[in-house]
Amino acid sequence: MAGSSSTVAIVGAGSVGSTLAYQLAIQGIVPDIALIDTNREKAEAEALDISQGTPLGRTVRVQATGYEACGTAGIVIITAGAKQKPGETRIALLERNAALTRSVTRSVVDAGFGGIFVVISNPVDVLTYLVRKESGFAADRVIGSGTILDSARLRAYIGRHCRVSGQNIHAYVLGEHGDTSVPAWSLLSIAGVRLVDYCPTCGQTCSLLSIKDEAQRYVREAAYSIIKAKGSTYYAVAQAVSILIQAIVRDERRILPVSTVHQSWEGVSDTAFSLPTLVSASGAEKVLRVKLASEERDGLIESARFIAGAIASVA
Repeated sequence: MAGSSSTVAIVGAGSVGSTLAYQLAIQGIVPDIALIDTNREKAEAEALDISQGTPLGRTVRVQATGYEACGTAGIVIITAGAKQKPGETRIALLERNAALTRSVTRSVVDAGFGGIFVVISNPVDVLTYLVRKESGFAADRVIGSGTILDSARLRAYIGRHCRVSGQNIHAYVLGEHGDTSVPAWSLLSIAGVRLVDYCPTCGQTCSLLSIKDEAQRYVREAAYSIIKAKGSTYYAVAQAVSILIQAIVRDERRILPVSTVHQSWEGVSDTAFSLPTLVSASGAEKVLRVKLASEERDGLIESARFIAGAIASVA
C-alpha cells in the first residue's frame, strides 16, 4: 500500500465524517487524521474541537487540509454527499451523489493517492462501484462500508430478543446496504449454537418465523426511523467504519461484510455488494464463498441484480 498507513484522510466533515474522525482519535487507531471539506471553516472547527481533547487521551494530530494530504495517506475515506431525507431510500440519493463522488475520486487520485479507498456515502454499493471505475484501482483497494452496520443491527436485535449479549452472536447481513439486504440466517449462531437450536432453550413463547420477519424489518427500517427523528445517522456507522479502518491499519485479517466490486457472481457481473471478506493491510484480500440456504441465495441474487440496475443507470 502506497502512502503511510498511519495517515487517514476523510473527505467530508459533516456528521459522519467528523464523528468518524472523533472515533478514530479517541481509540488511537491512527496518529494522523486529515479532514477535507469544501467548507474549510467547518473542517477546521471540527479538527480543533477534536484536537483540544487529545491531551486527555490519545496523542493524535487532527487537522483540516486540502486534497494534497491524500498524496501521503494510506487510506482515504469518502463520506461526502447529500444527506438522506426522511422517507428517502438510499437509491434515491444516487442521482445527487454520483457526480460528487466522481469529482472527489478524481481529486484524490490527482493528488497522488496510492492507498486504499473506503466509501461510506450512500448508496454505498453503487458509489463503491463508481469509485472503483473512476480511480482505476484494483477491486481489493476500493472497499465500501457495506453491511457491517446492518449486521450489527441484526446482532443487536437478536441479542435483545433472546436476552443475550450481542457480542456472543455471529451474524451477517449480505447484499445491498439498503432495502434488499439479506440476513444470512443459515450462518447465524449464538455462542456457536444455531438459532434454530438455541430457540428451544430460551424459554420464550415466540416463533422463529416471527423473529426472522421482525428482525429483517428492523434491520431495513432502522435508519429511516433515526433519520425521521434526528435528521441523519452517524454514531453507529462511525463505529462500524472504525472497525474496518482498524482491520486495515493493524493488519488484523478480520472477516467483515464489506462491499467490493465482484466481476462475476451467480450470473451477476461487475457489481458491488457485500459478502464476508477477509480484510487486511492489503485491503479486501479475499471474498469468502459461504454456503447459503436456497432462499438466502435467491435473495442475494435479487439484491445484486437490483444494485446492478442502479449502477447501469449512472455508469
